[in-house]
Amino acid sequence: MTFHSLAQKLSAVAAGATVSALLVTAPVADARDTLHKFPLEEAIAKAQASGSLAPGVKLFFGTQKYPKPTAQLGPARTNKKTNFFNKTDQEGCEWAFLSSMITLSQYAQRVGGNAVVNIRSNYKNIEFSSETEYECGAGNVSGGTAFVGDVVKLP
Repeated sequence: MTFHSLAQKLSAVAAGATVSALLVTAPVADARDTLHKFPLEEAIAKAQASGSLAPGVKLFFGTQKYPKPTAQLGPARTNKKTNFFNKTDQEGCEWAFLSSMITLSQYAQRVGGNAVVNIRSNYKNIEFSSETEYECGAGNVSGGTAFVGDVVKLP
């Protein structure tokens, strides 16, 4: 065996080992799925300050009290993702939260409602109801929020 053929075989073995290592570690590198609970008060304040929510639509989380509706207009759902590149988990989650609230408020307005009540986190179809917190899932490169609620017309 010549030096050249030995070098080619070693190079092929090294390339194969590198590809194998990448295939084994790639799923692990993107496997993070951290479930966070963040305060609603701060996230809602930022959403309202953004000016992006549908005007005149109120949002009620969990069992927060609201006037008796004059009309029930049906369920609303949202599932929003965002990239977490160069963001902390909380920053990424707040971005996804804002996107979800924009979607809920605009949908309510579109169907003739002026409020979304009984809003619950629904990450991976597991409901979490709270008046003070929301859930957000964070991975290595992206994350998101999911919510369900009921669109109503309040007096």
